[in-house]
Amino acid sequence: MSDLGRVLRLDARRTALLVAVPVLTVVGTAAAVLSLYPSVAYWDNTVVALVNSVRLMGPVAAGLAAWSAVRERPLDYLRDLTARSPATGVLFDLLLLSAAALVSYVTITAVAVAVTLAQGGAGHLHPIGVAAGAGSLILHVIAGYLAGRAVPHRATAALVLAVTSLWAGLRVPGMSWWSLLPPAALDPVAPFTTLRPQVLVHQATWTAGLITALILGYVMWATRRFLLVLPLLVALAATSAATLGLHGSGGTVAPVSAEPVCREWPLTVCVHPAHSDALTRLTAVATPLAARLDDTPGAFARVEQRPAWTPATVADGVATVHLDEDLSPGYAARAIRQITRSLRDAGTCAASPESPDGYRALVDAWLLGDDPPAIADTRAARTFASWSEARRRAWLRLNFTEYHSCALGPANFQTSKSRRTSKHAERASKRAERVNGRSARGSDGA
Repeated sequence: MSDLGRVLRLDARRTALLVAVPVLTVVGTAAAVLSLYPSVAYWDNTVVALVNSVRLMGPVAAGLAAWSAVRERPLDYLRDLTARSPATGVLFDLLLLSAAALVSYVTITAVAVAVTLAQGGAGHLHPIGVAAGAGSLILHVIAGYLAGRAVPHRATAALVLAVTSLWAGLRVPGMSWWSLLPPAALDPVAPFTTLRPQVLVHQATWTAGLITALILGYVMWATRRFLLVLPLLVALAATSAATLGLHGSGGTVAPVSAEPVCREWPLTVCVHPAHSDALTRLTAVATPLAARLDDTPGAFARVEQRPAWTPATVADGVATVHLDEDLSPGYAARAIRQITRSLRDAGTCAASPESPDGYRALVDAWLLGDDPPAIADTRAARTFASWSEARRRAWLRLNFTEYHSCALGPANFQTSKSRRTSKHAERASKRAERVNGRSARGSDGA
């Protein structure tokens, strides 16, 4: 009865393993917060943060599991007093350790989800990614515990911690497909891309297969039940298939373009899902510009947000713009200015970006709805200011080539009467030159 009591007390002491919960929670939360993208909340980055947190949590969990195995290994003779299978105690220990690790992981997941919700997260959460991170953490627990059982020495826990830390530290995000093996190292998901679910499925399958293989391998060794070889081989085959899938992923988990959100009226405006709040303001400022450019080579009926590394252009009726990641004040005005700048001829305007008299700036101010600037040619400024909106649009259709090539001049702002007077004066000047030329030739002949 005394020996039976010692066995019962041994089972009760296993609950002390729950002290690992606060340790793992603190370590994992710190890692997740560092991985969360600070300015824009993407659900994809929440998954990346959880997966990356295992890179710190995993080695700690493996070290704690190895220490627990080393501490209880000398008491295995007490289990021989019961009729239980020799593998039962180990499986019970693994269950407790895995549960403690999962409690920490669930806590970290709740923190990351709360942060993303508070920032109005875009996109949607990938549960398979969360499962892949949990599986990787459990794999560390099982591997560490079995290592402690195999080598019941005090230095084993420290060695397991060092080896798993080195394995995690060698991960370089995006370097190769090796970085996707647990514990995976992932870069924050860049705007306009999203996670590939099939890569997350391969990661979850890889961890599940290896966990199953380790457990079946230990049970088969402890019980000598060699019929477990068949499911063991199936688990290893699943891990091998997942490895091939990760090998073909190109070393990255997020090269897929994200689906934008759009507003269809009065013109189509599409932005990244994280910037959906910008649709109303961007539509309001882009609509007047689109109306003024109507029926010109710079006309557009669609505005699309593009990553900052792509040029802002106006082509085939589509104007592309960039937006600030945090939508700081004035973002819409800056985006519309990008459209007017993209209407310039890169080759011609590079040599002469603006005429000395600022005629293009005068037209840009009207297109953007700004106050007209002070220019040297006050007569042209007064003339342009006196025209109605319809006349300005008609004028832009006639003079868009000069506007596009930064070649606007005083002649472009003359009224029809002034133009006729100017043409008469030009013809009179040419006639005078011809008369003077004939007179000069007559004098030479004389």
